[in-house]
Amino acid sequence: MLQLGSPWVTIVWNDPVNLMSYVTYVFQTYFGFPRKEAERLMMLVHTEGRAVVATGTREEMERHVEAMHDYGLWATLTKADA
Repeated sequence: MLQLGSPWVTIVWNDPVNLMSYVTYVFQTYFGFPRKEAERLMMLVHTEGRAVVATGTREEMERHVEAMHDYGLWATLTKADA
């Protein structure tokens, strides 16, 4: 039986450097999230320490993580929970 691999996720982590407004800006600019969704995700990062901002193939998530690093944000990728 063929099983498809689990999707991967990009996680943005809280850090002591970036302003909440900047994180919201990055989410809007890079991912194209509407302002309300960008603010919701930013608040998850701020209050819970992290937020999943994208789901897809490993290659796509690697590109997103690299882009987040280019913006100065702390991001990682991992397999999504089954």
